[in-house]
Amino acid sequence: MYDDEKAFAIFTHLHYLRSARPGSVNFALVDEVSGLPVALCSATPLDWRRLGSALEQRYGVAPQEVWDISRVYSFQVAPYNAISRLLAQVRRWFRRERRDAKLLVTTVDPNMGFTGTSYRAANWQEWLRVRPRPYLYLNRQYVSPRQLRQQFGTTNRDDLRERLGVRLEMSRAELLDSSIYGWRIRGVTEPVPTAGLHRLRR
Repeated sequence: MYDDEKAFAIFTHLHYLRSARPGSVNFALVDEVSGLPVALCSATPLDWRRLGSALEQRYGVAPQEVWDISRVYSFQVAPYNAISRLLAQVRRWFRRERRDAKLLVTTVDPNMGFTGTSYRAANWQEWLRVRPRPYLYLNRQYVSPRQLRQQFGTTNRDDLRERLGVRLEMSRAELLDSSIYGWRIRGVTEPVPTAGLHRLRR
């Protein structure tokens, strides 16, 4: 595990979302010489109802048994396979410390340049896909629906446009589906043929 305050500072200043998820457990791969982190991630109890329902229906894992790798950040000095190594440590921690946890999941968005290579290298499997929705920008800075809900109490775009006017912009480019990767904390994570991947709505 890694210090919450230090992780918060890194995620809020360096991560592209500029935010940390409340209620997270933080982990880091630390350089033995400098004592500084080279890669970090946060694990958060799953709070996405639609995803939780799909995982329970298709893979037999109850939503309360699922943890979301909600933030990942790697410094330029991170060695090759740093994220994969960190994820392996996270899985071992959950095996040891959280007997009630059965599955780790994460969302990989190719529209942001992410490929999922580190997850596949750590034996995660693509289990679901998610239909894209337009990106939103507040004062020309990317903002997530979660951040909008926290700040303004809603994610309804019509309501937000009325309140924020030109401060809120929406992308118009055609977007690709995001991928949901899963990794069972104990046992083998079964692969799913691409043709068999269920597609979720946001």
